[in-house]
Amino acid sequence: MEIQLDKTYPQKPPSVSAEVPYIFNVKWSVKSRLKDLVQQFREHLEELQEFWSTLEDIDHSLCVTNKKKLSRATTCRQIDIGNDCSIMLSINARDPRSLPECRFMGSGPVVNPVRKLWLRNNKRWMKDKTLPENLAFILETELPRPSHVLENDQQVECGICYAQYLPIDEELGSRSGAGTDHTCDNTSCGRAFHTVCLVDWLRSITTTRQSFDVLFGNCPYCSEPVAVKLNDKKKHV
Repeated sequence: MEIQLDKTYPQKPPSVSAEVPYIFNVKWSVKSRLKDLVQQFREHLEELQEFWSTLEDIDHSLCVTNKKKLSRATTCRQIDIGNDCSIMLSINARDPRSLPECRFMGSGPVVNPVRKLWLRNNKRWMKDKTLPENLAFILETELPRPSHVLENDQQVECGICYAQYLPIDEELGSRSGAGTDHTCDNTSCGRAFHTVCLVDWLRSITTTRQSFDVLFGNCPYCSEPVAVKLNDKKKHV
């Protein structure tokens, strides 16, 4: 943060600049001091944490171009979605989980079908999902992933339903459209599953045991023991 003092300080508030997407409204009185301004800036940084976490998720999960030109104040991300097409997303720093503004870049024959999907599906945007998840749902495709993610996360499809994401369905509640969230602990197996799919599969096996809200059974692939917590008891009773 950079602070510039006016000649009439402390009667008038200092001017503030910083590498953030927007500057907070300075609360100032003749009794205020610079330490009060610093505290306001710290509170502002706390408010921006969700915004920065959203951008970090995008940068880690998707193929973002021109990363070297990005800063903590940047609210846009250009994302390569494959087939010589990219999208420029403008994230709302005050409400980073909301539907971002979107601009498509590429040749008409490639961009037009993708733009139609966006216009048709963007009402399905859900704030309880991450931006990469929402983007994949709306564009109805698996988006290209950075090479470091592919190397460390080869298994992304559910080993039971063979889909990366669950369908968007109100009956699934908060898990609607979710990606795989349970992995076999056996390092030689490492299969990924949707918890919902694994719970349904375990319930179909007579040897599965339940203790309180945890199911105990075996991995469908390697037969090693697995334990799955039932987060929503009503859904599985």
